[in-house]
Amino acid sequence: MRDARHLSPSAQEALRLRAVAALVAGRDREDVAAAFGVSLKAIDKWWAKWQVGGREALVMQPRGKPVGVHQVLGEAEQAAVRQAVLDHRPCDVGLVGQLWTRRLVGELIAKLYRVRLTEPGVGKYLKRWGLSFQRPDKRAVEQDPEAVRRWHAETWPKIRAQVKRDGGEILFADQVGVRSDQVTGRTWGEKGKTPIVRRSGNRFSVNAMSAISTKGRMYFIVFTESFTAEVMCLFLDRIAGHFDRKVHLVVDGHSAHRSKMVRDWLAAHPDDIELHFLPSYSPELNPDELVNADLKHSLAKQHRARNQAELADETRRFFRKRQRQPHIVRGYFGGPHVRYVLDENLMSL
Repeated sequence: MRDARHLSPSAQEALRLRAVAALVAGRDREDVAAAFGVSLKAIDKWWAKWQVGGREALVMQPRGKPVGVHQVLGEAEQAAVRQAVLDHRPCDVGLVGQLWTRRLVGELIAKLYRVRLTEPGVGKYLKRWGLSFQRPDKRAVEQDPEAVRRWHAETWPKIRAQVKRDGGEILFADQVGVRSDQVTGRTWGEKGKTPIVRRSGNRFSVNAMSAISTKGRMYFIVFTESFTAEVMCLFLDRIAGHFDRKVHLVVDGHSAHRSKMVRDWLAAHPDDIELHFLPSYSPELNPDELVNADLKHSLAKQHRARNQAELADETRRFFRKRQRQPHIVRGYFGGPHVRYVLDENLMSL
C-alpha cells in the first residue's frame, strides 16, 4: 500500500480526483482502495470531502500563512505583483531580463510601491502566492492562444461527449525520431572539465509512432523510413485491428495526418477511426509527448546501439515493456499541461 503523503502535491490531487471518479462510477470502496494502493480510511476521507465540497474540496490548497497577516504589502498589492509575474516578463515591465528572480520581483515591488524587501522576504511572498522557482516551458511564438483556449473550452469537451455518447475510445498519438548520436541527461565529471561521452561515429536513426489511452493502453509501430502518409495508414490499420468500436484519435497537424491518402483511408473506414487535430504548435497538450520523452530518456540509460537494427530493437523493447505497465501509461496523463484529459472526467461532479 502506497503512502500518498510521499507524492508531490499535484500527484496527490490527481490520485484523489481519479479515486473519487471511480467511486462515482459505482466501484466498491474496497476495489478503489486496492486499485489505487491507498487505505480505506483515505478513500472514505476523500469521499466525505467530495460530498461536502465537490471537486474544489479535492484540489490542492495553497500553503503558508493567510495573505495579509503581518505583511508589508496589502492583499490587493500582493495580488497585483503575483499577476504581473505570471503574465509578463521582467523586460515587459521596464526591468532587465527574460526570467523572474527574487531580486527582479523585489525590484518590481520597489518600482510599484516604493517598498524595499530582502530576497528572502520576497521569497516568502512568492511561496505564499503558490509560486515556485522552475525551469520554464518553451512555447512557439506561432502558437495561437485563442486556439488553445477553444481546445480546452469547446473542442475537447465536444470530443469527450461524442465518445461517451457513441461508446467509443479516445487515444492520443504522436510520432518520434530517435538518433544514435543523441545524448540526454547529465553525468558526473571533474570540475572545470566537460565530461566526454563516447558513441558510435556512425549516425543512424529510427522512427516510431505510439498511441495511449487513459485506461493504460498503448499501441505502437517502429519503422526506419521517414514518417509518411503510407506509414500513417499502416498505423491506422493496426489501431483499427485492436478495437470493435470507433476510435477517436487525437493527433497534431503533421502534413501526413492531413494527406489525401489518410483522408481516403478515413473515408473508407468511417466506423473505425476519426481524427481530431490539436491546435497548431501545441505539443504540450498531447500526453503522448511524455511517452516520447520517456523513450529518449530510457534509451539514453542503455548501452548505445551499434547499428540501426539494434536501435530499432531497443525502441520496440521500450514500448513492449510499457505495454505491460499500464500504471505508467496512465501516469503520462498526470503531467501539468495534459491533466485536463483526466480532470474532464470529474467536470460533471
